[in-house]
Amino acid sequence: MKKNMILLAFVLIVVAVGGGSFYGGMQYGKAKSASAGGFAGFSAEQRQDRFNQMAGAGSKQGTGRGILGGTAGEIISRGDDSITVKLNDGGSKIVLFSTSTQVMKSSAGSSDDLVIGESVTVIGTANQDGSITAQSIQTRPKMTVPAPTSQ
Repeated sequence: MKKNMILLAFVLIVVAVGGGSFYGGMQYGKAKSASAGGFAGFSAEQRQDRFNQMAGAGSKQGTGRGILGGTAGEIISRGDDSITVKLNDGGSKIVLFSTSTQVMKSSAGSSDDLVIGESVTVIGTANQDGSITAQSIQTRPKMTVPAPTSQ
């Protein structure tokens, strides 16, 4: 009987320490992601603005140049070898593509997948005239972000 009580106390201590460690780890993870610039509290528009800032598409100079040159937004017009992408700030950017440009989506794609209304992310080289020559274009599904819930 005494051994059973000792075993029960040991099991309860292990469960309490394990539960406390799990809770502490979860709180640490939340604090770490918030302090590291996490996007959890951002609206869809705020996330897109932050992406544009990182990619250079929303720069004050309006060059649309990121590290390589790129942009993101919604296709508003299409030609045989170019698309016009509407930026989040209301501006637009012409993106040139060729048969060697990779067009990516969840599965392999082609330039036929570049349709008006489609959201895209473009990686390429910024040109003197402000257009971008695309190295790759990735279609993106429209994001719907649920309203934040209070905890």
